[in-house]
Amino acid sequence: MKHKAGFVNIVGNPNVGKSTLMNQLVGERISIATFKAQTTRHRIMGIVNTDDMQIVFSDTPGVLKPNYKLQESMLAFSESALKDADVLLYVTDVVENPEKNMDFLEKVKKMEIPVLLLINKIDTPFATPEGQKPKSPTEALGELVEKWHTLLPNAEILPISAKNKFGVDLLLKRIKELLPESSAYFDKEQLTDKPARFFVSEIIREKILLYYDKEIPYSVEVVVERFKEDDKKIAINAVIYVERDSQKGIIIGHQGVALKKVSTEARKTLEKFFDKHIYLEIFVKVDKDWRSSKKELDNFGYNPE
Repeated sequence: MKHKAGFVNIVGNPNVGKSTLMNQLVGERISIATFKAQTTRHRIMGIVNTDDMQIVFSDTPGVLKPNYKLQESMLAFSESALKDADVLLYVTDVVENPEKNMDFLEKVKKMEIPVLLLINKIDTPFATPEGQKPKSPTEALGELVEKWHTLLPNAEILPISAKNKFGVDLLLKRIKELLPESSAYFDKEQLTDKPARFFVSEIIREKILLYYDKEIPYSVEVVVERFKEDDKKIAINAVIYVERDSQKGIIIGHQGVALKKVSTEARKTLEKFFDKHIYLEIFVKVDKDWRSSKKELDNFGYNPE
């Protein structure tokens, strides 16, 4: 039996469901998936293995016009995914303007590898232009498909609902058909290219995204300073870095209540993720303007090279 293997990279604008799709395809909770935009900051690989196949999925940050160095790094992660893919998944949804970020679309248009354009969230109401009457879902989807066919004429277009797994099995079958013949790139037991510490920091950051408002979640970075594991438990020390003293106060909250909530919820999720008892201590420190410092971004692992 011939073996297939390849890199399937997921790109698209913020908040269209890339991370939710990634988690459905991999079958594990690899990427943060919340209702907030700009959730994914790194390029995260999730690996699916069978006896005759290995698919290396790669989730990327949402494509956006960068306003500071962190967002420049996030865009570089997304653009790097165009360079090493065997199959590209471009994710959009039924609400966003298809002509958003045309510069990035032009790069996708020039690619010679298979591109699958996924119209996500088809089980939610379609966007209706101002002054027009709402169309039936079938009619609205047909017009959206035509629009995308004009923008990316070489792409195959598949309607899906990542959240409810509609069309995901069909998508996976098509990916298998498009994969090149190759030996495996990673060990068949490997689930991701990221170390355990990475997922600890992502889970803590997810709780911050869920429980804090406005700019706070986007001014935060989480670093795991201690990760000590034995057969039954894992002891973790993590630091939440913020840019200003005022943000530190908000993260901690009155009498430490807010930070305690984040710690408790993160510990519960980590125990499910690792299937072990977790002892978690979280500290908060100020690192002024870290999002605009190349040195600090390199230290936090935001160099896409």
